[in-house]
Amino acid sequence: MRLATALAPVALAGIIASGVSPPVTAASAVGPALTVDATAAGHPISPYVYGMNFADQGLAADLRLPLHRWGGNHTTRYNFRADTTNRASDWYFENIPNDNPDPGSLPNGSETDRFVERNRATGTETILTVPLLGRVAKDRSRACAFSVGKYGPQQSADPWAPDCGNGRRPDGTPITGNDPADTSVEVGPQYVTDWIDHLKSRYGGAADGGVRFYNLDNEPDLWHSTHRDVRREGVGYDELRDLTYRYAAAVKAADPGAETLGPVGWGLNSVLYSGLDQDVCGRTGCWSNPPDRAAHGGQDLGPWYLDQMRAYEREHGTRILDYFDIHLYPQQAGVHDEEAGDAAAQERRLRSTRQLWDPTYVDESWINRPVRMIPRMRELVDDHYPGTKLAMTEYSWGAHGHINGALAQADVLGIFGRERMDLASLWTAPESDEPVAHAFRVYRDYDGEGGAFGETSLPAVSEDQDRLAVYAARRASDGALTVVVVNKSGTDLTSPVEIRGAGTGTAEVHRYSARHLDGIVREADQAVTAGAFTTGFPAASITHLVLPPAGGGADTEAPTAPGEPTASDVAADRVTLSWPASTDDTGVTGYDVYRLDGAGPVKVAETGTTSHTVTSLKADTAYTFAVRARDAAGNISPASPGVTVRTAAGTDRQCRIGYTVADHWPGGFTADVKITNTGGKPVDGWLLTWDFTDGQRVDQGWSAQWSQQGTTVTARDLGWNARLAPGASTTIGFTGGRAAEGPAPTAFALNGQPCGT
Repeated sequence: MRLATALAPVALAGIIASGVSPPVTAASAVGPALTVDATAAGHPISPYVYGMNFADQGLAADLRLPLHRWGGNHTTRYNFRADTTNRASDWYFENIPNDNPDPGSLPNGSETDRFVERNRATGTETILTVPLLGRVAKDRSRACAFSVGKYGPQQSADPWAPDCGNGRRPDGTPITGNDPADTSVEVGPQYVTDWIDHLKSRYGGAADGGVRFYNLDNEPDLWHSTHRDVRREGVGYDELRDLTYRYAAAVKAADPGAETLGPVGWGLNSVLYSGLDQDVCGRTGCWSNPPDRAAHGGQDLGPWYLDQMRAYEREHGTRILDYFDIHLYPQQAGVHDEEAGDAAAQERRLRSTRQLWDPTYVDESWINRPVRMIPRMRELVDDHYPGTKLAMTEYSWGAHGHINGALAQADVLGIFGRERMDLASLWTAPESDEPVAHAFRVYRDYDGEGGAFGETSLPAVSEDQDRLAVYAARRASDGALTVVVVNKSGTDLTSPVEIRGAGTGTAEVHRYSARHLDGIVREADQAVTAGAFTTGFPAASITHLVLPPAGGGADTEAPTAPGEPTASDVAADRVTLSWPASTDDTGVTGYDVYRLDGAGPVKVAETGTTSHTVTSLKADTAYTFAVRARDAAGNISPASPGVTVRTAAGTDRQCRIGYTVADHWPGGFTADVKITNTGGKPVDGWLLTWDFTDGQRVDQGWSAQWSQQGTTVTARDLGWNARLAPGASTTIGFTGGRAAEGPAPTAFALNGQPCGT
């Protein structure tokens, strides 16, 4: 068992030196109150957020692993015919053939064939990485890119293959002019087509149980570093777009049911800069004005890339990008290291999960600003390519062998579900007996019999999420409410818990903690009285509470449909709807309001009453609305009859501005400004103005021509974003300074006409 580090001292106050937390006693500290709303409709949790890279088959079976990725630097140059990879900068740029019992039968029986077969045996979906770099390992023989005999003495060499150097001279300068043909051969999109055809011949297409997901290579913005033996310069905006067009189109042509994930960037910088800018600016320090971004209208790479993918679909009628995929490795010192680190590193690890969602958390690294990675990605997709899902095919909070890593991992999995992440896979999988593996079991197999966290996320609030993090979900199979509580405080805590919509009964208690590192323990049931109880949460623990549905047994009967809505207070941009309640009103906890259009129903609101005002509508436009009732068990009624209403023409404002402070730090901030055309006619060219009121200033911006005279700020379109069709929007942004945290502007004008907010 690999528990050596897990048994080391847990460097948090209140945990004794052996790493074992004492039982919760009457002396426990008062913890934050926890509240769960079991009456809410909630939202689905994608099973693909529980994915991993390179898990062993036993762990995959234990977890009923939903998703398994074959990725990483070495997969960029994988040759499926020779079953050989180049290990790039990870290991002396060497071609290393995979162990294969029957190489004469290749490509049948390759490592990737066996990977797919193991996944099929455990009911797991596969992600394979397809190469876009244009070169793969040339054959099945061992070779290296920087032969000491050919290119001279080097800074270091493979101790098991001393002729293979690291590509740097003894003084550390890189060797240039080496021959890529030493290790690699050129390939193009036909190579991807051939590989997918091979996979389909053995396992069927994606729609028939074959490989469903394809990563569009791996971290191409770092090729100039990780694959510098065959790639000298960073990948720019245009090249990344063109490679994606060619290779993603080849994937879709070969298997229309397959889904693609790109651009598979390495982190936050992959959203902001191209590989070319990261290459050039990393050497010259030009981050304030990166040349590739400047050549593309000052627009960050992420939104530009999504715009290009959207443009391809409009032109060709085919979506070639299904997931916007960006990796995330926390940059705080020591956080994603293999070892847990000292007390400070462990505390940073537990705090740093906030970078996934919290706009108030300033990243404690060179980033030094809020990251809010999931909301950031979601906003980019919503603004630039709606319908694209979010992926994070590599991430790691490290310390797999330590309870500290398990606490962070459990927090991350809860955040993924709550924040509507669509797909995530841990790099790399833990050993089956490591604490991080048990953190996954808390969600996927807490009782050893397939007991799992629910599939519908519900609102769950802690008065102090840094001390006790809480996540809740409803389970479809039996209607049970499942609640995960992570004690990150380092002390035993006793907290009141309120479950809105729960009755009286008992809750199962399953717990993984520093006290029992070898597995999850079923503890004494917790009494629940009228949906409330007070209980203890031991230091360094992950607790999974399972509450049966109110009344016992699974409630699967849907409420009756509400009556037909009526419309009142009709304005140019809003309408108030009212409707008769569902006749099955004893179990109804709320109503969902839907707008009906050609693309199908779109939920616009959740309410606990029988009326709601729908806003942000277009003037002089016909809309049809319907309503569904929902109950405490999550059952949804049939839709009410629809009501059609036309908004008023009036003289309402023809634009709307959304101003959001995305990041802030002492003396500075970053803001996003979303411009929406709410009128009935296109806007061809725009000029946006507003006044700051408390000393704020614009320092530099993107997606617009920015200027400031005194307090007046002006942003002008860049041509490519000049036209706004009715209902269309564009998002611009800037980095600014301020003497104090002044109020956000509220009075905006577009082309001289006032805008709403």
